[in-house]
Amino acid sequence: MKKRLLRPISLFAFSCIVSIATLLLYNIPFFQYVTDNTNASLGGKFFLLASLVVIMLAVNFMMTYLLIWLTRIVGRIVLAILSVINATAVYFILTYSVIIDATTIENVFNTRYSEASAFFSGGMWLFILVLGVLPALYCLLQPVVFGSAKRMAVSCGSALLLTLLVALLNFGQTLWITQHDTELGGLLQPWSYVVNTCRVASSYHDEQAEEIKLPDGKITDHEKAVVVLVIGESARKANFQLYGYQRDTNPLLSRQEGLKVYQATSCATYTTAGTKAILEPKNSDELYELLPNYAFRMGVDVSWRTYNWGEPPIHIDEYLTDQDLAARYPDVDGRYDAILFAGLRERIESSKKDKVLIILHTSTSHGPKYADKYPEEFEVYKPVARNIEEGEKNVGMLVNAYDNTIRYTDFLLDSLVNTLRAMTDWHSAMLFVSDHGESLGEKGMFMHGLPMSLAPEVQYEIPFLVWTSDHFRAYKPTSSGQEPAAGELPAVLEQHYVFHSVLNLLSIDSPAYNKDYDIFE
Repeated sequence: MKKRLLRPISLFAFSCIVSIATLLLYNIPFFQYVTDNTNASLGGKFFLLASLVVIMLAVNFMMTYLLIWLTRIVGRIVLAILSVINATAVYFILTYSVIIDATTIENVFNTRYSEASAFFSGGMWLFILVLGVLPALYCLLQPVVFGSAKRMAVSCGSALLLTLLVALLNFGQTLWITQHDTELGGLLQPWSYVVNTCRVASSYHDEQAEEIKLPDGKITDHEKAVVVLVIGESARKANFQLYGYQRDTNPLLSRQEGLKVYQATSCATYTTAGTKAILEPKNSDELYELLPNYAFRMGVDVSWRTYNWGEPPIHIDEYLTDQDLAARYPDVDGRYDAILFAGLRERIESSKKDKVLIILHTSTSHGPKYADKYPEEFEVYKPVARNIEEGEKNVGMLVNAYDNTIRYTDFLLDSLVNTLRAMTDWHSAMLFVSDHGESLGEKGMFMHGLPMSLAPEVQYEIPFLVWTSDHFRAYKPTSSGQEPAAGELPAVLEQHYVFHSVLNLLSIDSPAYNKDYDIFE
């Protein structure tokens, strides 16, 4: 039996087996999407599906044949690695309803092991073992007769011609394919992550260029002023009592005097882009000088405290991680975001400058293990799902865990406002803006990261909360209509209002300032 299993086969047969297995094991979600989203007649739908099957088999056959014939053992190793990644990709597609596009790949690159490990489960490892490791072993161990260069050329050339012919026969489907290219490309294995990894790598290379400096500004007064910008993580507006949620997830902030609550949307559905949008002066693919970097260069005392990752480049003297803060404040539990708020009053009052900017990059509502993001005393809503796999079986338990993170956020922000209010020698302000929202099982979707064109509202409708001390700055009125009048704010803000509002609060006069994106007079 062992000899029969390991009997050599031709490279042609090996490539056929790998191609068919790739289609059947890893691309069922792709064909399910095509079936559900094409409006063609039954005959047209069958022809499209059959054509896509032929194209996929031919392309995968050709690429497998060329890879093994040209690189031999290296090609086998590549196929084995792709098998494991394919299985992992399909698991996340089926479990979390994700699409493996450039956004997803960027999220993978910007996720620490401590967060990635939250996705690990027995079900995931079993899935990867059966659909990934076993096919990988076959790719590594199956003896292959390579054949001649002529046979390689004929086989691959025939596959290419077949692909082109079938593609031409489906020329009429070009518009439909173009309209759904993001979804189709994000579900097609292994091309989804191969192509998008190349795209992200290219983007990272471009971003290595030095950020575009903003024109110089100056601080125009010597009044003591502190701004604390809290960047929320995965906090969605829909679950804030302040925005009409039926649960009392904001019992403290709802009683906080002087708190302003704005309707707002994020510019992206993942941390890196959302955080960049909060800190940059305008929406751009370019990397402009960010708020902390610019304020620091203009002479502001700037401190960045983070329990998160994925932010754009920060160039200041004081950049403190949760580990740094835990070492500095050993009496504070370093497992939660409260560590970011430790010793803030002393830090501000010890500053030798008149203007202070503190940025706290939290992780409070980041999944998939929401129940690990808050201390036990904040587990108000019970029972809770310990992870999203449990939450899929009982979405209510997942929502309970998530709502507890919002209760914890409420406590942290309320404590911060009370601290700032007590500092009567300083003008002070607190801004809380989330990087993006979150899906909690609506339409079978979980977490975040879908392209903006596909994302549901809960992934980009975010809280935008502002508090200032008495007699600091006057707020602009908010428009009640579609178009704001002169001097009014629009009904819905976006994240770039932070940059210009903070410049105002810190009395920085700058050509980079845009009064239309300032929430203050």
